[in-house]
Amino acid sequence: MVAQLIRSIEAEQFKAEVPTFGPGDTVRVHARVVEGTRERVQVFEGVVIRRRDGGINENFTVRRIASHGIGVERTFLLHSPRIDRIEVPRRGRVRRARLYYLRGLTGRAARIKERRT
Repeated sequence: MVAQLIRSIEAEQFKAEVPTFGPGDTVRVHARVVEGTRERVQVFEGVVIRRRDGGINENFTVRRIASHGIGVERTFLLHSPRIDRIEVPRRGRVRRARLYYLRGLTGRAARIKERRT
């Protein structure tokens, strides 16, 4: 009974317009950021290094290289109301589900081949 109630509440929270993407894909996440009383949309673009399934708790981690070669990783909840939209400008060809090895690579070594569709 309780599990059925939880599932029905979760079903209302799911986002319908989630694009298909996975590890190795370059994504552009438009996230809403609240600064004081103002709210704006901040774009975070990088490579998806992992995606964890879990129903409403599904999340993914995006890694990008910021200024001076410093790597920045950010984890987003897929069905969060804070995420405005997700764009997939490039699909990557990788052979594993977790790309943690990218943390130790820089420059050209960290490139991922594009998947042709």
